[in-house]
Amino acid sequence: MSEATFDQANLQVKLYDLRREPRLREAREWFSDRFHPQSLDDVMKICPPGSKENAFMRQVLSYWEMVASMSNRGLLDEDLLFESGGEEWAMFQQVKPVLAAWREMFASQKFLGNLEAHCTRLETWRERRSPGSNAAICQVIEQLYQAKQSAKAKAA
Repeated sequence: MSEATFDQANLQVKLYDLRREPRLREAREWFSDRFHPQSLDDVMKICPPGSKENAFMRQVLSYWEMVASMSNRGLLDEDLLFESGGEEWAMFQQVKPVLAAWREMFASQKFLGNLEAHCTRLETWRERRSPGSNAAICQVIEQLYQAKQSAKAKAA
């Protein structure tokens, strides 16, 4: 385990404070609950250009890409970050089905590349400490999503 510096811990606390900003909190909740595309067509239906939902998607993706970029450059202590989070990994699982299509559309194989590299290291870190945990977390996330969808269907 590495020793986090005061500056690394302080930056992580500042990033956590940004997560608590009301608009970003609303965007993160929307993303978790409603952004589950399987294709670019789904993305356009879920969050059409110019919509509040599109702004939410961009805000969440850019926030986590920024955090990942800082992590990738060593500005954050990975052990400290990985021990106290994981939301970025869960969010990245939601974009995986459309990532290749986005990269093709934007002609950028590096689109969300910082986040992808960061999440790959997080998976490795997690599996070393608790083998099978990534698969278990994916299963729990899917169960929670299905439960929310079922509750929404019953309420409708």
